[in-house]
Amino acid sequence: MSGYVLAIDQGTTSSRAMLFDAGLQLREAAQQEFAQHYPAPGWVEHDPEDIWSSVVSCVRAVLEKAGLAARDVAAIGITNQRETTIVWDRASGRAIHNAIVWQDRRTAPLCAALREEGLESEVRRKTGLLIDPYFSATKLAWVLENVPGALARAETGALAFGTVDSFLIWRLTGGRVHATDATNAARTMLYDIRAGGWDAALCARLGVPMAMLPEVRDSAADFGMTEPGLFGGAIGIRGVAGDQQAATVGQACFLPGMLKATYGTGCFALLNTGAELVESRNRLLGTIAYQLNGAPTYALEGSIFVAGAAVQWLRDGLKLIGAAAETQALAEAADAAQEVVLVPAFTGLGAPHWAPEARGAVFGLTRNSGPAELARAALESVGYQTRDLLQAMRADWGGIGQAVLRVDGGMTASDWTMQFLADILGAPVDRPRLLETTALGVAWLAGMQVGICAGQKEFAESWLAERRFAQSMPEPERARRYARWQRAVAATLAF
Repeated sequence: MSGYVLAIDQGTTSSRAMLFDAGLQLREAAQQEFAQHYPAPGWVEHDPEDIWSSVVSCVRAVLEKAGLAARDVAAIGITNQRETTIVWDRASGRAIHNAIVWQDRRTAPLCAALREEGLESEVRRKTGLLIDPYFSATKLAWVLENVPGALARAETGALAFGTVDSFLIWRLTGGRVHATDATNAARTMLYDIRAGGWDAALCARLGVPMAMLPEVRDSAADFGMTEPGLFGGAIGIRGVAGDQQAATVGQACFLPGMLKATYGTGCFALLNTGAELVESRNRLLGTIAYQLNGAPTYALEGSIFVAGAAVQWLRDGLKLIGAAAETQALAEAADAAQEVVLVPAFTGLGAPHWAPEARGAVFGLTRNSGPAELARAALESVGYQTRDLLQAMRADWGGIGQAVLRVDGGMTASDWTMQFLADILGAPVDRPRLLETTALGVAWLAGMQVGICAGQKEFAESWLAERRFAQSMPEPERARRYARWQRAVAATLAF
């Protein structure tokens, strides 16, 4: 058996290919950005051909850089931006419309109408999700309604729907496989995560012909072989997971109560709840963390819209810094007597508030407030928002306790931010040795499926922390600061 696993990490702004050896050590990587399209306010699209060409280019580049051929790669794993919706012609393989990205808000009126019909409780019970433009179902309904002839062609079986993983699988296998995995299906708002199948009633209500939906498989499974002409030989696709679920796997959060948070532009926190699907009373999402051997492992998920984006605002909007790394030194130099609070609701507040109309606000400014205080407030806002999520998770599922938080993503490079996170949570924060946890997770799924990587228990035992941040803030101080944050959020929502 060949000794390498290749992870395709197809993200919102770029595609990457990462090569791991059988011991899951990263050996080589390639990355390519692609264009974002904004055809109207609140609309976000990608050209599916850009997604495809960037993926193929990255895979070819990483093999060339490593000096390897297709025969040296035992398996491919695919992880992807979730919820982004593509509809394509089965005969040609070409999309009938641009991909509608997860960030796109064009279907807000349809979502409002569905809520007014009283459909939210049914959606919640079956899918674990809220009715929101974020998810794939209403995006798909929009394509079928607005592309001439699309619905009629879909009803005849001529069109296929998929999230990005499905589109890539279709193209990579030359149209032989139309499939997805359970974690991606769980983000469509059409998949019953209890019953483990597409829901006919939800599809009917949204006018989605079930003939266009992909087959749902385990996260580690046979997703077909790549066309030999693409990479100089056929390679098996054996692992698939949405990006946040892949990061959960990469962080080895396999036991109920284990928790990970990924800090990028936003932040996504997932709490493993095991075989139990927890119905949130605090507007968190129920989802599938991963599915192996036909058995789903469930999770509670909370989404923060603005994490690293607050630092980008300091750099690009206010021009206070030239690079994100400068925020740590500024935060350290900030006047401790000033307690400036930033509520970064630039695109609304995510979980547990789900207030899309909220907008950002700054509290506690004085004549002496400057770049250092604003930088500290921006970094602290990440910790406060994470505590909001964890408190909601504790309220929904008591098993979380004082769980260690495993973190990944670009913001985790800041020691100051991670220390504040541990302090305001009152819990340890572990930063892993390998930060590429999304690609690592799907590489392990694929490698484990073909038998060249360690099993689940051994993989979990091999997980290593680069550093643990232990909380050092006294409880009265932590409580006082968090209460100040809560007042700021309440004032922002009231405004």
